[in-house]
Amino acid sequence: MSIPSSPPFPRSAGATALRWAGVLWFAVAAIGQAAFIGFILAFYGVRTATGNFAGWNDKPLIDGYIKGDDAGNIVFAAHVLLASVVTLGGLMQMIPGLRRKWPRLHRWTGRTFLVVAIFMALSGVWLAVVRGTYLSVISAVAILINSLLILIFAGLAWRHAIKRRFEQHRRWALRTFMVVSGVWFLRVGLMGWIVVNRGPVGMTKDMSGPADIVMTFGSYLIPLAFLELYGAAERSADGVRKALTAALIAVASVFTAAGVFGTIAFMWAPYV
Repeated sequence: MSIPSSPPFPRSAGATALRWAGVLWFAVAAIGQAAFIGFILAFYGVRTATGNFAGWNDKPLIDGYIKGDDAGNIVFAAHVLLASVVTLGGLMQMIPGLRRKWPRLHRWTGRTFLVVAIFMALSGVWLAVVRGTYLSVISAVAILINSLLILIFAGLAWRHAIKRRFEQHRRWALRTFMVVSGVWFLRVGLMGWIVVNRGPVGMTKDMSGPADIVMTFGSYLIPLAFLELYGAAERSADGVRKALTAALIAVASVFTAAGVFGTIAFMWAPYV
């Protein structure tokens, strides 16, 4: 009588590894996004509150304030300041305990997140197309694609919530979180690349270098790919697949941590 052999990697162990890899990545991302919120409030928030609108340009790269462009300045201010709101709302949506313990807060936070996300997408398109607030044509195209994905994903997340299809709502809400966080991912990705390579390899001042192009489009496409990999592994019964996905996410967490460190140290801290 033969004894059935045990699987090479138990499903439960793979599931545990996958879950903790997800927790690790979220912890790193939460620290980085909290720092992002702090920078927005300390840099743009303080200058806006004190009427120092020209001070928006103290941080180089793009012109935030343009003399005589009242409409553009208002849209820009709303866009950057509301980035702190949508980032905080997105983080709150990602905490399961908050969803279970305070479901009403979760619902209202979710509504706020989706409404602001839609505004961010539309204002981002307006700034790029009407005002011309972009570094290159490539970055403008990336902004338009990202905005389109935000509008589609947010709309689907909202529709499934109304129809009370909560599992589908959760998946589209997670996808919305990823694409809405594209601006944050871009900064973290660029600085992570610089930290890993000890310099701006394949990068230019107008972000038209090969690394810049990959990061510009990858700032939302790569996180989406990782999310889909995680979801597929989560639903899979294969313990090895879960373990391999967990290892990949752990590596991504290390890269994200390097990017968060670089962004805080070199991109945000010097200006606050």
